[in-house]
Amino acid sequence: MQTPLAELRLVVHDRRVVVEQDRLRLDPGTGQALLDFAAGDLERETREVLLTGMVRPLIPPADAAEVWFQRASEWDGDPERWESAVDAYERVLDMDPGYAAAWNNLGLLHHRMGQYERAGECYRAALEADDSCCQAAFNLGSLHEDLGDFPVAVTWYRRALELDADYADAHFNLAGVLAKMGRSESAAIHWRRYLELDLGSPWAKIARAHLDGEAGGPDDASPESDE
Repeated sequence: MQTPLAELRLVVHDRRVVVEQDRLRLDPGTGQALLDFAAGDLERETREVLLTGMVRPLIPPADAAEVWFQRASEWDGDPERWESAVDAYERVLDMDPGYAAAWNNLGLLHHRMGQYERAGECYRAALEADDSCCQAAFNLGSLHEDLGDFPVAVTWYRRALELDADYADAHFNLAGVLAKMGRSESAAIHWRRYLELDLGSPWAKIARAHLDGEAGGPDDASPESDE
């Protein structure tokens, strides 16, 4: 405050001295705000709650969305809790419909549960919320690969690589689909790039085996991408 003596005044409220600034009253010892709850307002709000069944959130919606996202992220790795994770991600999206990571991860859950149409809707919603969400583009590629639509899968894997040229999983899966389509030379480009990005994982051994001609085909499970 520039002029505390002019801005503050002492008043007596309920037989105690308090500091008043504009319409705000403060405890002079602690600085804590003193709230004046009107009984009439409380009674009115109580009646409204009973009539509607709704209560005000105890924490702001943005914070609540993040809390539910973290819970869903903890649950989505356990198949026995997938339904709970789906519910949690849906809560997040009720609070924040533009939460791209929640859309992507919800799509992954539906994908794992074999609900392919709903999975595709969620992945596309993630891209609508954030057109730079390379994970959603990758997962659309994986979805179409699972459906046997290899040309569309290639399109989405390439889209993921346009968004992130060093996206190792997209190189791996794109190589696998190209190999299935008989485009071995194009596949080799992406197997090599994958090995430049990842030399230490089990997937690297698979990529090396393809390049060495020791694997019969890229039928192995591929990585998934979440956020």
